[in-house]
Amino acid sequence: MKISVLCVGKIKEKFFRDAVQEYVKRLGAFTQVEIIEVPDRKIPDKASPAQALQVKGQEGKELEKHLDERAYKIALCLEGKKMDSIAFSQKIQDAMVSGYNHIQFLIGGSLGLSPQVVQQCDFKLSFSDFTFPHQLMRVILFEQVYRAFKIATGEPYHK
Repeated sequence: MKISVLCVGKIKEKFFRDAVQEYVKRLGAFTQVEIIEVPDRKIPDKASPAQALQVKGQEGKELEKHLDERAYKIALCLEGKKMDSIAFSQKIQDAMVSGYNHIQFLIGGSLGLSPQVVQQCDFKLSFSDFTFPHQLMRVILFEQVYRAFKIATGEPYHK
């Protein structure tokens, strides 16, 4: 099993990078992890909806270069389905049982994912109605993926 996180932009804050690396290290006991960062685009101040869509489209084209047609692709987006940790763990297990040995999670930039990228995904996932900075979202995602593997293997993990 391989887990890839495709994301727009780099993590600037050391504490976020450290947290991501801690979960990547922990996940090493369960799966191979890959992080692919694509450049974020400059967003004009007071960008119009058309300009915002153009920026998301440019970032989306960069993400699309890394999509694996054989992978199960999960878009992190506000319009996605919300689930608890147990259901999320089951979702990952269902993908594996269905023959996928690679899961790709996609995290957009500050404007989110382009509609073209979301359309290519197999599942849309929302962690909350809140909007999170994309750097923090990586930490949250890795923590939940780690929790999902702990749940799937029956190992204790506090609720």
